[in-house]
Amino acid sequence: MLDDETRKFIDHLVNHNRVVLFMKGNKTFPQCGFSASVVEVLKKHGVDFHTVNVLADNKIRDGIKDYSNWPTIPQLYIAGEFVGGCDIVREMDANGELAQKLSAPA
Repeated sequence: MLDDETRKFIDHLVNHNRVVLFMKGNKTFPQCGFSASVVEVLKKHGVDFHTVNVLADNKIRDGIKDYSNWPTIPQLYIAGEFVGGCDIVREMDANGELAQKLSAPA
């Protein structure tokens, strides 16, 4: 269950970072293959992005799943909008949708 304090913290992260990735590890040291895959896709696009290591805080790890109503990590947000997890990000990258989303004005 997502408590108020955690919801506000996640809201702040999502709304104050144009691109934010909730992941296991961080962009320099991903700690799972799915997180590493999304990091590589974002790096390929050359965008600045913020990462949140869900392994560092169980409230965030569980809370982000309730927040997005999505059961897995990583989770990508662009311009305050939930984009999806690893498979969706890779699919969007392959079909050009991700590039469009990342280049849209903030």
